[in-house]
Amino acid sequence: MTLKEEITVNKYGQGLIDINEILDSFSIFRLDEKRKYLTNLADLIIQSKAIEDDIEHAIVASGLKSTLTPCILLKKGPYRYIYEKIISLPEPELRKALVLLLSLFKIAYNRRFEIERNDPDKWWYWDLSDEEKVRLITRK
Repeated sequence: MTLKEEITVNKYGQGLIDINEILDSFSIFRLDEKRKYLTNLADLIIQSKAIEDDIEHAIVASGLKSTLTPCILLKKGPYRYIYEKIISLPEPELRKALVLLLSLFKIAYNRRFEIERNDPDKWWYWDLSDEEKVRLITRK
């Protein structure tokens, strides 16, 4: 995931952009790029400290049926090995996986954002609606 993509995901977490912006970019990736992107997203979820209670909320927020494979897998817990199983699903499942993981990220991210907001050492919790701050991040 490039820095620009990471900024975009964090902007999504802050509710500054629509999920379709991410989905449109994801749709043109090759399969290996999709898996790498999802792996990086899983790292961001881990960094945001998703908890088990977030899972049902993420499934509802995603708008996906809870019987879909990515949802069934995620119900087993917010663990790296579960994310790896989701990322390893066949390509037609990866868009659904992205929607689900973005929903989980947003929930966990918002909880951390309230605690870490504007920490000078954690740009991902800065107010990303401020374009000057975004320029500062990209110059680092």
